[in-house]
Amino acid sequence: MKINADLSQRAAVDSEALAWVPSPMPGVERRMLERDGEEVARVTSIVRYAPKSYFSEHSHSGGEEYLVLEGTFSDNYGDFPAGTYVRNPVSSRHTPHSESGAIIWVKLWWMHPEDQDFVRLDTRDESLWQSSDVPGIETMPLHSFRAEETSLLRMAPGSVLAARDLPGGEEVFVLNGSVTDDKGAYRKGGWLRNPIGPAPEMRSDEGATLLVKRGHLSELPPAPPAA
Repeated sequence: MKINADLSQRAAVDSEALAWVPSPMPGVERRMLERDGEEVARVTSIVRYAPKSYFSEHSHSGGEEYLVLEGTFSDNYGDFPAGTYVRNPVSSRHTPHSESGAIIWVKLWWMHPEDQDFVRLDTRDESLWQSSDVPGIETMPLHSFRAEETSLLRMAPGSVLAARDLPGGEEVFVLNGSVTDDKGAYRKGGWLRNPIGPAPEMRSDEGATLLVKRGHLSELPPAPPAA
């Protein structure tokens, strides 16, 4: 299955307009943003766990990165409420579930084997925000490895992120508010991938909080095995 799988091309998706697609486990559904492969795939998606749903214990051969968007997501490492950013490195194992239900943004098979950091970060902690050189824009670093940098970006109403060169590409997911560029407008749930190369100016008239990943397209980790 290929969905927005050509990483040399720009892609934009309104995730909240997508249908929920059942997974192999009852009560677990997905909205697929990009995918290259079948059930074992390099993928970015929104995953919804119904109350008391679970996945059986499994290993993440390509690593797992996620942000809890709603509810509380749990595994044998702990309970992670909305706003928790998590990285489980290559070869880690867990048994994910949710007692009350949860929605997460998640990436699978995007992690380098050498990046072995376990990360659990509460993005609700206001002390983690840092000022930037751009008026009206704050950042919250989440993780970095080699060229890859993942962060939250908070834009005040009327702020502008200038046109920029992206030697490793860029991915943006709108957590709240809205942003626009010369190709469209993106509200909560909007997902945008800018490939390696120039990216247009982005502005927010009402303010926005974005999950931003940069640099991850320049040195892709090993792909999952073919089915």
